[in-house]
Amino acid sequence: MRDIAVLGAGGWGTALSVHLARIGHDVRLWAREAEVLAQMRTERVNGLFLPGIPLPPSIVACDRLEDAVSGVDLVLVVTPSHGTRSVLRTVAPAIQPSATIVSGTKGLEVGTLLRASEVIEEEVGPGHAVVVLSGPTFAREVALELPTAVCAASSDRAAAELVQSEFRGRAFRLYTTDDVVGVEIGAALKNIIAIAAGVVEGLGLGHNAMAGLITRGLAEISRLAHALGGRRETLAGLSGLGDLVLTCTGSLSRNRQFGIELGRGRSPREILGAMTMVAEGVKTTGAALALGARHGVELPIAAQMAEVLEERRDPRAAAEALMLRPQRVEADAR
Repeated sequence: MRDIAVLGAGGWGTALSVHLARIGHDVRLWAREAEVLAQMRTERVNGLFLPGIPLPPSIVACDRLEDAVSGVDLVLVVTPSHGTRSVLRTVAPAIQPSATIVSGTKGLEVGTLLRASEVIEEEVGPGHAVVVLSGPTFAREVALELPTAVCAASSDRAAAELVQSEFRGRAFRLYTTDDVVGVEIGAALKNIIAIAAGVVEGLGLGHNAMAGLITRGLAEISRLAHALGGRRETLAGLSGLGDLVLTCTGSLSRNRQFGIELGRGRSPREILGAMTMVAEGVKTTGAALALGARHGVELPIAAQMAEVLEERRDPRAAAEALMLRPQRVEADAR
């Protein structure tokens, strides 16, 4: 089996490390937080981000990025979107020239509006194949070996098939695709819709409203993905509809929980101050709106969530504004 570097010891990075170790790989897991690193080394658990899940012996916790990637030909980047560029810029000189880079990051870079794979390509250079790993996944369920299906997306078919082969486990199934744009836009924007879904739940607006929101959210995501060159059918798959439904309805969703608290009347700053892990949808909302404006794509749900996040409108008024928008043909591509 292989040596695999995992950069980022949040819940998802740790869960993937546990999975990869269980199927026979040697994993070097880099953690930014000193307390997380110390606990992984001494107690063999990541109590902050994935409590209760023992780390297999073949996971080595690293405090230096260079040590994690040295001599490794598969590098998995699982950092928050706002930290991806700085991590890659630091570690890029130490990455093997032949290494394949796998992105497990879901989000858009604020300012540049780039997808995670584009940030990676800018920082590591064109000589590396980049594969995006995405789909309906809660870290804890992967760590508990519950059945999970994801996509491995890359313009390099051999690289996608490599990841498909090396990451497959008894309870972890992968499908390949070359639609990197569709997969990444689905992964990023579903977090915004999940915040809105949490608002619907927090306000007690009912199942009808939730079903309508998820469906129209998928239409919104598909419009932007298509405008950027993605395929609409990709958004009907695991990294679109699958990830959206999970994140909007699952009790382990941080973005949904953030929205629930908004619906209950708490301020965005108050909620964020109490969170340990990142709710990617908060940072992605503004970037998605800017990307939509650049390509002439209307994103009404994202626009209302931006109003709420910036405290210009309360959640109930945002829900009413969506209901009172002009009615149109359902399949309108605008």
